[in-house]
Amino acid sequence: MKTKNLFLIISFLQFAATGMQAQRIKGSDTVLPIAQQTAEHFMTLVPGARITVTGGGTGVGISALLDETTDIAMASRAIKFSEKMKAKAAGEELEEIPIAYDALAVVVHPSNPVKQLTRRQLEDIFRGKITNWKQVGGDDRKIVVYSRETSSGTYEFFKESVLKNKNYMSSSLSMPATGAIIQSVSQTRGAIGYVGLAYVSPRIKTLSVSYDGRHFATPTLENAVNKSYPIVRPLFYYYNKKNAEKIAPLLQFMLSPAGQGIIKKSGYIPVK
Repeated sequence: MKTKNLFLIISFLQFAATGMQAQRIKGSDTVLPIAQQTAEHFMTLVPGARITVTGGGTGVGISALLDETTDIAMASRAIKFSEKMKAKAAGEELEEIPIAYDALAVVVHPSNPVKQLTRRQLEDIFRGKITNWKQVGGDDRKIVVYSRETSSGTYEFFKESVLKNKNYMSSSLSMPATGAIIQSVSQTRGAIGYVGLAYVSPRIKTLSVSYDGRHFATPTLENAVNKSYPIVRPLFYYYNKKNAEKIAPLLQFMLSPAGQGIIKKSGYIPVK
């Protein structure tokens, strides 16, 4: 309790030194739940703190950071070279802080009898080479592929890790947010998509995945931590170095035992 009180006093004094400026966080829908929860908890600890958190995708968040319409960009992928160059051209220096890890679950309709897929099978499905579930041991039913839109960090990570940077099939259905993928997959018997582990619900069914074709693992927090589940990625906060003092207390809380505890309870993997 004494440690918690000391942290509260330090955070309050640091935040007060910034003139109680409002802070804005924008970007990845994957990071959104933990950003909201940690921000809400921080505001209960620090009187006068005002923090707004909105989604829209990693690309949207980083663009907003470069345009100075947000203070922190939430990202489910590392910053792109083109984004770094844009910041450099503007004379800005961006800082990257890993805040958590997330497992990406491959999901299908609950009635789908398929239980597991290899990375190669997933690649062939999302690239349009496998088009019917009977080709992977399922029913004779057309596969309907749901994906995130191109501004999403989740879209980028899935393309890099699962498709090995090959292009998605042109007929895949792009969804604006994770919630839209869950709704679509839950209502479409032949559907397949991917969502962050924290978004998994009884409305959809998760598949076990193997990258070596032999060892399959289900997307769970335990399997992500012990690295038996292969589709795991870091999540980041990005900010402009010139605003470091302004956002330092919030970042310190996010990386503190209390903040990392919130992250773990939310179904994400702590970095500490």
